[in-house]
Formats: sequence, structure tokens, C-alpha cells
Amino acid sequence: MRIGPLTVEMLSPAYDVRLALDAATGFRLAMEGDFAALVLDRRLPDGDGLDLVRQLRARGSAVPIILLTALGSLEDRVGGLDAGADDYLTKPFASTELLARLRAITRVHATGEPVVMVGDWEFRPAARIINSPYSGRIVLSRTEAQLLHLLAQHPDETLSRERILREVFPPGDVPGTVDTYVHYLRRKTERDIVTTVRGQGYRVGRP
Repeated sequence: MRIGPLTVEMLSPAYDVRLALDAATGFRLAMEGDFAALVLDRRLPDGDGLDLVRQLRARGSAVPIILLTALGSLEDRVGGLDAGADDYLTKPFASTELLARLRAITRVHATGEPVVMVGDWEFRPAARIINSPYSGRIVLSRTEAQLLHLLAQHPDETLSRERILREVFPPGDVPGTVDTYVHYLRRKTERDIVTTVRGQGYRVGRP
């Protein structure tokens, strides 16, 4: 999607490449096809590729996505990952690096990862998918998935905001960021999936 001929030529020996030149075509192909991965440019003639990532995740697509962009600030990278991208590659880049990153994300999604049960919810951390017992599959952002996975790995503990902040979020974020992402998780799933323990922090399920 907005990938130049040289990039297509470079990928073609290893992959069967389908090219989309705009977001609308890319969205249609991504929803109709069974792709191992998407390589998506942020600068598209009909919009920002970041919006396309959000649309795909909102529609339940869990296909691995690498964003290509000239926007390389920390804020841009974090925004891309939180929107649902799996990796973020800043231009200019070496063809060998793009191929290596494609191999890495397709390996992760191809493995039969174990399902983590969070109450009645089936959670697949690497794919960032949680299956609702009521309404089907929900795709989480990278940060939401990391937060839920950390809590699920300690089902009998209450984790402080400071610990969650240290293990999940980039340096410089404040403890209130943890509260914000707990809210995001509850909004996508249900309120009781993460419990607030007053004065101590958060845990999965009910105390």
C-alpha cells in the first residue's frame, strides 16, 4: 500500500505481493484476502495509513502490520504501535531489515501460542486478540495487550501502578497513563476484567 516498485521487486522473491495504491483498495484487499502480513506506508493519497490500521483492527483483522514512514519520533512510533501496528520501520531502511522484520512478525503469528484464560475470556497475547464469551473476537492495541498479559501472568497478585508503568509503558509516562489504558481495556471488554484495588493498584478479575 503506497509501496514503491523497488520495494515490491525486493519482496517478490520471498512473498506473493499484492499492491494497493490507496487506503480504500488496501482496506478491501486486506479484508478479502488471507495475507501473512501487510506492509503499509503512512502517506497514502486518500489519507493517513494509521487510520487504515485502526479500521482494520476495528473490523477484527489480526493480520500482522509493518508501518513504513518518514515520521520517526518516539511519539510517532508509539502512536503507530498503539493504533494496532506490529512494527514500525523508519525511512530510509535497508531491504534486509524489512525482510528480517517480516520474517519475525510472521513467525510470531504462525506459532500456535497458548491461550491465556482471563475469567471467561480467551486471550492470545502475541496476536493481541481476546475472544469474548458474548460477542466474538476483539483486537487489542499493543499496549492494551501488554497490560492485560502482565496482569494475567500474576492472577493472584495486585500490581501497583508504578510496576505496571515500569514494565509496560515507555520511560517518561506518568502513573495516570496506566489508569487510562485500564479504562480502554474495560471499554473494549467488560468492567470486571480488571479490578481496582484501592490504594494498591490493579489485578485481573474480582479480588
